[in-house]
This record gives sequence, C-alpha cells and structure tokens, in this order.
Amino acid sequence: MTKVKKEKVDEEEAAAGGEKSYQELICNINAIAQPLASKKLSKKLYKCVKKASKVKHIRRGVKEVQKFINKGEKGIVVLAGDTLPIDVYCHLPVMCEDRSLPYAYIPSKVDLGASAGSKRPTCVILIKPHQDYQEAYDECMEEVSALPKPL
Repeated sequence: MTKVKKEKVDEEEAAAGGEKSYQELICNINAIAQPLASKKLSKKLYKCVKKASKVKHIRRGVKEVQKFINKGEKGIVVLAGDTLPIDVYCHLPVMCEDRSLPYAYIPSKVDLGASAGSKRPTCVILIKPHQDYQEAYDECMEEVSALPKPL
C-alpha cells in the first residue's frame, strides 16, 4: 500500500471513530490522576516518548520504572490516567515527589503504549534525557514541572 493511500485510510478510520477524542478519554480517568496533562501537552509527551523509544531511552512498566527511580535515574514520569485498579501504581507519584522528578498523567494507557512502539497498553513510562531529542524533552520537562501538584 502506498503512503498516500495509507494516510487516507488512517484519516477515514479516525473519522469513523477509530480514535477517541481527548474529551472522551478524560471520562475514563481514575480518581488519583492529578496533575492531568492538557491535550496539547499530551501530544508533546506522546511525541517525546516516541522519539525516546527510537533511541531506547525509556523505561516501561511499573516494576522497571520503580526500580530505576529507586536507583536515582532522572527523567519525566508519564502515567496513564485510565489504569485500574489504581493500587497497581498509586505509590509512584509519592516516589517521584520524594526524588523531585516531574510527573504527569495522560488520559490513555493504550495511546501511551502505542507511542512507545508497543502493541500492549502501558500504564507508566520514564523518559530519560538524550541529545537526539533534547529540545522536545526540555519543552516537556518545563511544562510538566509547571503543572500544579495535587494536595
């Protein structure tokens, strides 16, 4: 299939309801999903995750992210807001705050997994800094750090 045809098919799928809108995804988030990234910031985070996964500079999954936070690794923690039960990852924001790591929730674990190049949904990803995507990383870091922390 040519690239032009594939793009048209993708656009038709999106128009037919293949992808949910940001507003529809927000309806499914859990109670602890604060601070929630805006639609614009979510897109930036997805792009940053995609760039980081190309150079293998991400940590994916609760166990792996938790292990590397404990080891003192730096980066941006991106959590999926629609993960249930919340007991799976409710300890991660506290760990991030203790180590002053910026973190944000995005509405969809399916989209988070897809942006990391996986077919499986992913509930948490740690984006590590790297010179290949430093501009995008710095921009995301700045915006995520500016988000208001929950009380």
